[in-house]
Amino acid sequence: MVATLTPMSAAAQLRAGRLGRRLVQLVIGLIGYGVAVMMLVTSGLGAASWNILAEGVSEALDISYGWATNLIALLVLVAWIPMRELPGLGTVLNVAIVGFAADAAGFVLPVPETLLLQACYLGGGLVAIAFFDALYLGAQFGSGPRDGIMTGLTRITDRPIAVVRTGIEIVVAGVGWLLGGTLGLGTVVVALLMGPLVGFFLPRVAVQLPARATT
Repeated sequence: MVATLTPMSAAAQLRAGRLGRRLVQLVIGLIGYGVAVMMLVTSGLGAASWNILAEGVSEALDISYGWATNLIALLVLVAWIPMRELPGLGTVLNVAIVGFAADAAGFVLPVPETLLLQACYLGGGLVAIAFFDALYLGAQFGSGPRDGIMTGLTRITDRPIAVVRTGIEIVVAGVGWLLGGTLGLGTVVVALLMGPLVGFFLPRVAVQLPARATT
């Protein structure tokens, strides 16, 4: 993670070059991430940890899943302060796009009626959420609120992304379950595999920037 993504201010992100390619990658990544989130939720086998937390908050506050996702994103930004994470366009668009993309996908995705279809939703959603997570991070416009916790802790602790991401997934899943979110076998699968999959995809989709543009 540290070798792939370059910490930059919001202004430096816009000056770093390859702007058109990076903007398209950012938006596709965020929309795809929102759709993948809803695939996991719709599977009924247990979603990713942040999705469980959003589900619990949605139930507790009687708001839509998308609005709960956006509310959590805003609150998580507070945790960036002690880690000195640098926000950017990706941070803002993450809050603006992911929750609404998830809500939109929820209206069109058919509910799987067999265990096989549920498993397909889970497997497809897991690979998709890891890929699109890496895709938008690789656009180098800054992390979204939730991924900022991951990148910040990775930088501070100098631990592998797989270790940091797995620890976050376990803690957040526990909190979401206590709030009423659905915890299932899929949650365990996502918690164990999400970090390694993001670590696999990220170096392959990250946009490499000229060194002079990021100094």
